[in-house]
Amino acid sequence: MLGLGGALAVTGPQAQPVQVDVIVPATETNIVLEELSVLGTGLPVETATSPVIGYRATRSATATRTDTPLRDSPQTINVVPREVITDQADLRLTDAVTNVSNVTPGSTVQGRSQNYIIRGFATQIFAVDGVLINPAITFYPVERDLVNAERVEVIKGPASVLYGRGDPGGVINIVTRRPTLEPTADASLLGGSFGFRRFQGSVSSAIPAVEGLAARVSFAAQEDPTFRNIGDNSNRRVFVAPAVSWTPSADTRVYVNSEFTSQRTQYDEGLVAFQGRVPLDNISRYYGEPFSRYYGAFNAITMRAEHDVNENLTLRQVINGQWGEFNLFAARATGVNAAGTLVARRDSAVESRFAAVDTQTEAIAKFDTFGFGHTVLTGFEYTNGFRHPLSLQGSLASISFLYPVYGAVPGALGLQADLKQRLELFGFYVQDQIVLAPGLQLVLGARFDLGTQYYFSRQPNSRTQPPEQSLFGASPRVGLIYRPIEPLTFYASYATSFVPQTANVLNVVNPAPETGEQVEVGTRIDLNPGLTLSGAAFRITRNNVAGTDPANTGFSVITGQQRSEGVEADLAGEILPGWKVIGGVGYLDARITKDTTFAVGNRLVGVPAFSGSVWTTYDFREGPLRGLGLGAGVTHVGSRFGDLSNSYRVGAYNRVDAAVYYDIDAHWRFAVNMRNLTNARYIEQPFNQFNNTPGAPFTVLATVTARM
Repeated sequence: MLGLGGALAVTGPQAQPVQVDVIVPATETNIVLEELSVLGTGLPVETATSPVIGYRATRSATATRTDTPLRDSPQTINVVPREVITDQADLRLTDAVTNVSNVTPGSTVQGRSQNYIIRGFATQIFAVDGVLINPAITFYPVERDLVNAERVEVIKGPASVLYGRGDPGGVINIVTRRPTLEPTADASLLGGSFGFRRFQGSVSSAIPAVEGLAARVSFAAQEDPTFRNIGDNSNRRVFVAPAVSWTPSADTRVYVNSEFTSQRTQYDEGLVAFQGRVPLDNISRYYGEPFSRYYGAFNAITMRAEHDVNENLTLRQVINGQWGEFNLFAARATGVNAAGTLVARRDSAVESRFAAVDTQTEAIAKFDTFGFGHTVLTGFEYTNGFRHPLSLQGSLASISFLYPVYGAVPGALGLQADLKQRLELFGFYVQDQIVLAPGLQLVLGARFDLGTQYYFSRQPNSRTQPPEQSLFGASPRVGLIYRPIEPLTFYASYATSFVPQTANVLNVVNPAPETGEQVEVGTRIDLNPGLTLSGAAFRITRNNVAGTDPANTGFSVITGQQRSEGVEADLAGEILPGWKVIGGVGYLDARITKDTTFAVGNRLVGVPAFSGSVWTTYDFREGPLRGLGLGAGVTHVGSRFGDLSNSYRVGAYNRVDAAVYYDIDAHWRFAVNMRNLTNARYIEQPFNQFNNTPGAPFTVLATVTARM
């Protein structure tokens, strides 16, 4: 028995359950024992969609669409696991991605959503389980909840070879929490500064009626009056995400995830810049009106089915549907008088609806040729999306720049624009991950997208409908990965992106799409079995950027070019038992290199030269303090310009955060998270002269969590 126990004790992390039946035959001199069953289970094996143990992930499918070790990915990819989201009490997607180097907040889209700057380029779209949001909409119409996020992953640089249209900075992909056959449940009650309150949870279990069927429901509801002076109004959001997984056999897997979000918030443009700066004497100052309200709804259902034909061939089918709407009626700033005493305004109303469908048909084949090992992904993607926003505007009284007083009466509304956009794309892509020799891999990929776009913005003085545009984009990628010794990896890659053009170019029916190119070299090294340091240097060039036509101001010209180059480093994992860390630091030089409107050499909007963050926790695992955890972090973002004219700048900031949590037992946790301990005043997200979101002052958030 001692030998059997020792054998079970040294079983590795990939050990499978082992059952041993020991039956001792009866004799005159021994005792008859009953049957003894011993069950040993090793540590769980991480996959691209499974929970991450600790702060360091080792596998992902975001960069390759195959379950691949991160060290074998041809581009930089950073993963923020759910444990980090929980320890930091991240309630915004912005908070989660701030843990990644060269990723900073870009805009709140007037308090409606989130925008990010990745390696110098802004993006308002992201993916959920590998499916991008509606290709026709320019921003996610609600703030994305994280209650059903298993991990948040950022692939940096162009990624059109796998995702089709996309911004050159990169893609954020949210991997959702899968249902489990064993019953699990968690629920949290949160309350904090400025009247914030939230209830969230997730319940998962097998469905007894069907073999291999499991379901999970994640939910969250919150109310946030905020520190902003928006009167008696509040910001509310409700999120529900039912999910079902079915494994009818060992070689077939079906996963259906659905998400429904309803949001009612204040339309909030933030602070206004004047004479080259944004005053921070009163960060709650609000230039809207109490009637400035916004409603948004976003719904999505995704079905993913996989079947292993054999051990070398897997077929996959993904079908996604998205639909929603938003409307608003708001006061919007339009200018500041020369004396800096009054802010000119207008009232604005928008009604918008949208929908999209996306299908992906893929095959993954593994085989050898001439001694080389291949993992080949081939796929076809069909995307069809539309949006129809109707915008009205009217006159509204000005408001004091320093001492706003509300109560203006909205004026009569007239047509501003009636926009109709429809985008249909057919994408064909192939990727080959080739093992050339032990420790040496080559990744080749190419994608071809073709389709049509109808884009017509009817305005009071413009009713001529344009013809339908023909679209074509080619997106190659190549990467080389070399591992001279087991803990150390080097890689070099070239990747591209494209975005369909919506600019109105005089006498041009099919303006060329906006494209991006990246050259990157990087490395990853495992400092110990649970701690990884990664670094990269890169240059991204964005071509065919639309600018104002200097001869015909109502039109655009496609001559602009922007460039971003820099370096970065990220650290994630466990330094010592109980001591975990995640963070990164980066440097960016992001500038205009060609343009007809803005000066060449100007820095891009909202891009700091230096930025970085570090978050670390320590869990007491023994002694009288067992169950206690402490966390602390610092976020630094350098100074940034707020527009392409570089007419104003917002200052650098350092935000200090901390956390204390206590696991009373396996079922209860109490946590207190504190943000901005020094009560620093800063602009978190500059966007333009009239849209500058201030960071929150010192806040406290208490959480009580029950788990089963």
